[in-house]
Amino acid sequence: MREKSGSRVRFGTMALLLGALTGASPAAAQDMTTSLVDIHQGSPLSDRARSLGNGGYELQNGTFVSFNQWYRARWVDMHVDLLTQITEDTGILWGFGTGEEGEKYRIEPSLKLGFVTQMHPNPNSTLSLSLTTTIGGKLTEKSCEADYGDFGTYSVNCRLAASQLAPEETLKYLVNAKPESQHIWLNYRVTF
Repeated sequence: MREKSGSRVRFGTMALLLGALTGASPAAAQDMTTSLVDIHQGSPLSDRARSLGNGGYELQNGTFVSFNQWYRARWVDMHVDLLTQITEDTGILWGFGTGEEGEKYRIEPSLKLGFVTQMHPNPNSTLSLSLTTTIGGKLTEKSCEADYGDFGTYSVNCRLAASQLAPEETLKYLVNAKPESQHIWLNYRVTF
């Protein structure tokens, strides 16, 4: 007789609990399968971070400073979405985003959790509903230290350091954005 590992026992216990909550039989809960639904790199927040790299400014000595170097990353935020089927018509949607970081910005890692269910109003149709929520994944722009010569050194928004705004005013324009955090999909399909 073989002894079960701790993680296998925990997974089995969690499967039984999820199965009980959704009305699945204990045997069905033990047979839950997980499938890859989607894997992709990039997101609207990655695109927004990249767009912050457009432009630049000229230093007092005439040297051009491009923003592009500050808003690119070696690794673009990757998202993996999975579905764990609990019953024939019910499943748990879950996944994660790896996050990304450039010199002047950061996108936090994220976790996606959700639920999908379907019903068959008649033999030729399917009505499905899915709900997901995303935790984390926030885009935060970092500030710079700018030397204004006789006026001193200030913490500023890097992109607005050469603008007409007072250095402390530029900080109000740092990007601080959250991803779309909740999605609801309702789908009705008829087969002829």
